[in-house]
Amino acid sequence: MNEINLEKYVITEDCPVRNVLDRFGDKWSTLIILILGDVETLRFNEIHKHIGSISQKMLTVTLKKLEADDLIKRTIYPQIPPKVEYNLTERGKSLLPLIQNLVDWANENIIEIKHSRERKQ
Repeated sequence: MNEINLEKYVITEDCPVRNVLDRFGDKWSTLIILILGDVETLRFNEIHKHIGSISQKMLTVTLKKLEADDLIKRTIYPQIPPKVEYNLTERGKSLLPLIQNLVDWANENIIEIKHSRERKQ
């Protein structure tokens, strides 16, 4: 490969892959997308219950990022107490098969990966 081809990876804003992965490549975003892909519509506390180990603050931050990228939709119902639901947008749904491929790959390779990690320690 020559230098010109590698330049596209240097600046995050110019690299679509880095830009997108920086936004949803954390462990919570992918999990939220998978959960909403399975259940379709959930409220904040329901998402929190399904994940369990995420703090409420981190869940709030993650949901806002996913909403900003139009991967999830937040619907507020004007009632007392307020009701807020989250579901995947069409863009979010289009990401599901790609994430599922990664899940399938991880499931197929996790045992060997764990063995490799143990050998390297």
